[in-house]
Amino acid sequence: MAAPAGVDNTFRKKFDREEYLERAREREKQEDEGRSKSKSKGPPVQRKPLKHRDYHVDLESRLGKTQVVTPIAPLSQQAGYYCSVCECVVKDSANYLDHINGKKHQRALGMSMRVERASLQQVQERFEMLKKRKDPTKFSEQDLDERLLKQQQEEEERKRQRRERKKEKKKEKAAEEQEDIDPDVAAMMGFGGFGSSKK
Repeated sequence: MAAPAGVDNTFRKKFDREEYLERAREREKQEDEGRSKSKSKGPPVQRKPLKHRDYHVDLESRLGKTQVVTPIAPLSQQAGYYCSVCECVVKDSANYLDHINGKKHQRALGMSMRVERASLQQVQERFEMLKKRKDPTKFSEQDLDERLLKQQQEEEERKRQRRERKKEKKKEKAAEEQEDIDPDVAAMMGFGGFGSSKK
């Protein structure tokens, strides 16, 4: 038997194409607006070029030292090297050095990974500064020989002073032993002292 023409007994969902096309257009508009807003938050950030560190990186201060590690300690007191700029802990010195030279750390400091191109004037000034820092006296073999001779004489003088101090200590020790012995007891026992006959 055939179903009557006006009754829908297929139990299938019917889709309205126009409604779903309209929804798709709305979604595309919202996505486009979201993209344009994220891109145009403001002018692009201008970062400074890389520059030399003006401080010494201390990697050896905790060399060979032990530290008690607790899981509840703040980051700055945990084991390893703490970076206060990025607020992270790096476990060893090699990784710490990689971190402070890396992109993430330099960005946090406000620098790009590009190096500023030096001008001729800057290079000449740098050479002058290095020349001034260098010792003006030039070394020769004669200077080296004189320095070695002087160093040997100082070493011999130190050894001589050390020997004299040892002799003085022995004399003081012998004098103390002589004072400790009661002369009546020594005479009764038949000897003058405990010291050796060498002098």
